[in-house]
Amino acid sequence: MLDSKVFANQLINWYEENKRDLPWRKTKNPYRIWLSEIILQQTRVAQGLPYYERFIEQFPTIHDLASASETEVLRLWQGLGYYSRARNLHACAKMVVNDFAGEFPSGFNELLKLKGIGRYTAAAISSSAFNKPNAVVDGNVYRVLSRVFGIEEDISSTQGPKVFEARANELLDKERPNQYNQAIMEFGAIQCSPKSPACGICPFKDYCFAFNNNKVDNLPVKTKKTKVRKRYFTYLAFHSEQAFLMKQREKGDVWQGLFDFYLLEDSKPIDVEGVISTLHKLGLNSSIIGEESKLYEHVLTHQRIFANFVKIELIGDDETRLVSLHPELKKYSLEQIYSLPKPVLIIKYLEDQCF
Repeated sequence: MLDSKVFANQLINWYEENKRDLPWRKTKNPYRIWLSEIILQQTRVAQGLPYYERFIEQFPTIHDLASASETEVLRLWQGLGYYSRARNLHACAKMVVNDFAGEFPSGFNELLKLKGIGRYTAAAISSSAFNKPNAVVDGNVYRVLSRVFGIEEDISSTQGPKVFEARANELLDKERPNQYNQAIMEFGAIQCSPKSPACGICPFKDYCFAFNNNKVDNLPVKTKKTKVRKRYFTYLAFHSEQAFLMKQREKGDVWQGLFDFYLLEDSKPIDVEGVISTLHKLGLNSSIIGEESKLYEHVLTHQRIFANFVKIELIGDDETRLVSLHPELKKYSLEQIYSLPKPVLIIKYLEDQCF
């Protein structure tokens, strides 16, 4: 049986020799640590690092972030996905400024009260910024603990995360919680990886349950599978005089707060006849239908979206008629569109059209 102190020491020693040079590891500033943790949720470090640097440049303090508009925050987040993180980030910044005078609370339970901060993020902030003995538990930690110690609780069950959190806190180096937490996450990310882990040079291979029982590919256990819903979008890119009509997406669906074109959704792609029928229903009898785009695909956690675009030139009074029917549509020049936060599908279409 691997002693917890031996495990922690070997883990931290491995970390000191193999850790990546990342800016948020060189600070005790809770704002910067929190920002990095939110950005890196479901995001690879290589992708998240440029976003972290841009946020720090544009919003050096939590007061700067709190005073920004949601549109500014979403535009800077554009392309990173999971936009609820950006909205929660903004809301949390306002809470810290308004309720805590701009200072993050240091306690685990107090941090949990902040918008968008769950148990993992609270533990990461409290240990990294304030050296509090709270163990982090994320996908990397599940993987390391389940493999090394043979924990076969289902991580998608109600009980599973509780079992792992309890074990993580038992193993935590109480004197060096920050180093330990950073070490186990880094170890899971680059050594004990989901696929093709480097077991041959692992410091724990002599003790590792999974390695010695040929169960590396079977741990951690996760039985629930995500159901993926297919959706088909047809965007009508209404334009006139080098400007497009766009709208801001509302609550209750993906991409809340982002801007896109007039949208038709069906159980399958809508063909040109369907577009013509829609224009007639809108009373747009003079508009000119351009070529249909290729089919774009965008994969989300629970959805797979297929989208095509039809560029439509508004002629005569059609623009006035359309806007009167749909006042949420506003006219934006290409320069203005560039500064708006947009779904990746919209960005790809505009790039392909060389706009």
